[in-house]
Formats: sequence, C-alpha cells, structure tokens
Amino acid sequence: MKRDRSQRLGKMPVSKTLLAMGISMMVGMMVNAIYNLVDAYFVGGLGTSQMGAIAVVFPFGQAIVGIGLLFGNGASSYISRLLGGQDQKKGNQVACTALYSSLVVGVIMIACVLLFMEDILYGLGATKSILPYAKTYATIYVASCFFNIFNVTMNNIVTSEGSPRIAMFALLLGAVMNVVLDPICIYSLNFGVAGAAIATAIAQMGSTCVYLFYIYKKSSVFSYRLKDVVPSKAMYAEIMKIGIPTLAFQLFTSLAIGLVNVKAKIYGDSIIAALGATTRIISMGSLVVFGFLKGFQPIAGYSFGAKNWDRLQSSIKLSCIYATGFCILFGLLTSVFANTIIMQFANGDAKLIQVGVHALQLNGLSFMLFGYYTVYSSLYLALGKGLLGFILGACRQGLCFIPLILVLPGVLGVDGIVFAQPAADVLSFFVALIMSVYLHHQLGKLEKTKLA
Repeated sequence: MKRDRSQRLGKMPVSKTLLAMGISMMVGMMVNAIYNLVDAYFVGGLGTSQMGAIAVVFPFGQAIVGIGLLFGNGASSYISRLLGGQDQKKGNQVACTALYSSLVVGVIMIACVLLFMEDILYGLGATKSILPYAKTYATIYVASCFFNIFNVTMNNIVTSEGSPRIAMFALLLGAVMNVVLDPICIYSLNFGVAGAAIATAIAQMGSTCVYLFYIYKKSSVFSYRLKDVVPSKAMYAEIMKIGIPTLAFQLFTSLAIGLVNVKAKIYGDSIIAALGATTRIISMGSLVVFGFLKGFQPIAGYSFGAKNWDRLQSSIKLSCIYATGFCILFGLLTSVFANTIIMQFANGDAKLIQVGVHALQLNGLSFMLFGYYTVYSSLYLALGKGLLGFILGACRQGLCFIPLILVLPGVLGVDGIVFAQPAADVLSFFVALIMSVYLHHQLGKLEKTKLA
C-alpha cells in the first residue's frame, strides 16, 4: 500500500496526479495564507502601530522557517529522485537525517534570535512606537517557531512520498485553530497583540500533532527512527544542493520585506502597515502557487529519476497552464478590488488606505507573471540543478529586487518603495523565460541520448 502510494507518482495519468498532489497542497497552503491575513485583520483592529508590529516581525518568522525548508525541501527533491530510482532504503535515511537535523539547527537559530531580539527588530524597521508591540509579539512567535520548523520539514517529506493529503490536513487544522483562537486571545481574553502570537503558537502545535500521529501510526513510507539517522558528507551535499538555494530564497524574502520596512520607516507607521498588509495579501496568492508546485515537484523529480521524459514534459506544460491561470485570476481580483481589500486592515487610517491600494493594484498586475516564473524556479530544484535553480529563484526578491528597493525610493520617495516589487516581477519573468528555453534544450538532449 505504502509502495503503491509513492509509485503512483510515476504511473497515474499526469493531469490526475498533478491535481491530486497539487490541489491538496494548494488548499492547505491557501488556508495557511488566510490565517496570516486573519492575524493582520484582527491585529489591525488594535491600531496602526500594532499592525506595523506584525509587519516588522513577519520576515523574522520567515527566516527561521527557512531552516525547515533548508532540510525539508532539500530532502524532498532528493527523496523523489531516489523513489523514482526504486531506492526506498536510502530515501528513509535521507528523511530521518533531514528531520532531526532541522530540529537541532532550529533550536540553535531560535536561541540566537531571542538573544538579540531588540537589535534585530530595530534593524527590520521598527519605530519607537512599534517596538514594544513587536517585541511582545516576536518573543512568543519566534519561540513557537520550533513547531513550525518541524511542520515545514515534515510537510515537504510527506509530500515527496506521495501523501499530500496528510500535509493538507495538518495545514488545515492549524489554520482553523488560528482563525478560531485569534479573536478569543486578542479580544475576549484581552491579550492584545500577544494574543495573536499565542493563537499562532497553539495552531502550530495542532499541526505538529497531526504529523506525530502520522508517524506513530506508521502510515509513512519512512520510519523516522533515530537509528536511521546516518549523516554523511554525500547525503548532506545532496540535501544542501537544493536546500541552500531554497533557504536563500526564504532569506531573500525576509530581507526584501525588511528592506521595505526600513525604507518605509522614515514615512511613519501608516506606510509600514500599508505595505505590510499588501505583502500578506500577495503572499496569499504566492503561497497557493507554492502549494500547487509542491505537488508538481515530486512528480517532476520522480519522472526525471525514472527517465520518463514524456511524463516530465507533460507535467511541466500542465503546471504552467494551471499556475499562470490562477495568477491571472488572482492578480485581476486584487487589482480591481484593492480598495475594498485594504479597507479591512486600515482601521480608518486614510494614509494607510491610499498607499495600500496603490501598492496592491500594482502588485496584483505584476503577480500575473508569477506562475510561469515559479514553475521553472521549482523545476530546476526538483531536477537537482541547484546552482541554476538558485540563480533563477534568487531573482524575484533578491538579484532584481534588492537593487531596485535601494535605488528607487531615493528617486521616487514612497512610490519608489511601491514600484520596486512589481518592477522586480517583470525583470525576473524575462530571466525565467530565457532559462526555460535553455532547460528544455538540455532535456531534449538527454532524451535524444536515451533514444540513441
């Protein structure tokens, strides 16, 4: 049964497999994104400074969760290729080693962040009025990231073995718990901004329980026993080949948000809050795409490992169609209804509304290009092409975005901050277009070699 579950990555019709894998993860990630918005919605009712606080802390958590992605996504790509090559024993060792490694490194990372909390918050753009709220929220939130690191690592491993529904259920449970607990902790128990962090922490524990039950019931293809942790230089090299680029993407995302906050800091709390709300709204769409492509990556990796070129090409084509279609729809909706959406987070702040609407409209339009770009940045990693995957994945919020956010605000003021991400989206799309042509050329050569 367990073997059949992983083998369907290579046997079930491509469209059916892609939808079965992708939609499960997409739904889970979408709900996960919704509860990020719910956090912002309820905290926004407390005031602009409180809303600014969670905007400042947001990149904090993203960076720490990158540890889970470092080991989880790195292992996921390797595991999919191993299962495609029918090496389940090695896959089990990789899964166990990645999980326990992520927890050890995560504890060290969390301890360091808590130790230098205030300095980091200032560095991320906290103003004097925002800092007390940010420190309160971050202390609880960062400490609870241990559970999130576990969840993110398991999410990737479970998906790689062909069980996206378990990952979806874990995300759904955490999301529902957070939505229910937010108003209770923030308002009913009068915990304020600390209540939002407490609700998130409890929700993360709920997701952790799902994965622990999955392991305890021995439903997984893998054992997760300590004795199966067999770290080696070669194994870590394979994990890090994909994991480090993934971590770099996450750190670039955190850095990008942090730079936006720093540039917005001189214009006041309202601008920080407006751009923070825009980031969370757009991240809802991007998380849905990432969720869908988490289902695509194991199929691509398995097909590549099995040298099933037709199946690989079909999965790429369908993923581009599905991801781009969603991005166009999401981009149009956020652009057309930008005013209505931003009003939900503004608490009557006119400046927040003005800047937020402008930013959301521009980001919504450029988001239409996000699907194609993300399919190929994910594909490079799924095929084990770490360096080129890193270059492409680093474009949107790193190589293209960082120069723009450093230069444009000095020329255009607040508009320069608002235009930086949409401009980076356009540039990174053209880079993806060029690199996709190159990749298909390389795959064509491999296919001809096989036929010869």
